Amino acid sequence: MTQTKPEISAATTTELEAAAFRRLVAHLRGRSDVQNIDMMVLAGFCRNCLSNWYQEAANAKGIELSKDAARELIYGIPYKEWQAAHQTDASPEQKAAYEVAKPAGH
Repeated sequence: MTQTKPEISAATTTELEAAAFRRLVAHLRGRSDVQNIDMMVLAGFCRNCLSNWYQEAANAKGIELSKDAARELIYGIPYKEWQAAHQTDASPEQKAAYEVAKPAGH
């Protein structure tokens, strides 16, 4: 049985996307055990990428948002605090896996 895609207005689509984004950010805040390098290897993006995309979207709308402010929006605390509390040094294996998997431009 094939399901058809419901008709969704542009405004509702934006609301649904925003809700999914907020849930993703909340999920990532709750999973501080997951290192950014592992996310990069497995998914090709990390919390920093997400904050960069947020900053770029704000800047495109004429909203001046610094890198640090964008990171704080994603991490929920200043980035330096998150690093001190949660970030571990990458192992040689993680670094090697990142070099193989890293997206272009990184």
